[in-house]
Amino acid sequence: MKTSQAFIALGSNLKKPIFQVQRAFDELEQLPGTQILKRSSLYRSAPVGRLDQPDFINAVAQIKTELAPKDLLVALLAIELKQGRVRESLNAPRTLDLDILLYDTLQYQDAGLIIPHPRMIQRSFVLQPLMEIAPDCQIPGYGDIAPLLFACQEQRLLKIEG
Repeated sequence: MKTSQAFIALGSNLKKPIFQVQRAFDELEQLPGTQILKRSSLYRSAPVGRLDQPDFINAVAQIKTELAPKDLLVALLAIELKQGRVRESLNAPRTLDLDILLYDTLQYQDAGLIIPHPRMIQRSFVLQPLMEIAPDCQIPGYGDIAPLLFACQEQRLLKIEG
């Protein structure tokens, strides 16, 4: 079976966010045909969009997987649900948010999935942990990660675990 590399963003700001993210790393490792290759440090970031909520804990995992992109998305949504994710409104607080950032060099778009993740290039809480584990990362359609991260430097981000 074909193996692909993907990068997954992890985030939480409810019910012990550090625990939620660490548990999600464990859950990723349990996905069929999937192995974590690298995991970033944890970072604390201010909320985006809806500001009246707690700060987030964020991280990025690099995985090797036999799951196709849509199957991976279904598996990630199942992990979110298992950890108590409720989708009330856009940018609402959440126990867990898992997003496919990159999947090989794929550029893909349909109603439920866009790869690369459409807002990843605007978010230091995605780009900094991604650069930590993949400093030479090329984002399809956007290029090198370093200038993208530089453009987000005004966003507050604190490394909390290394």
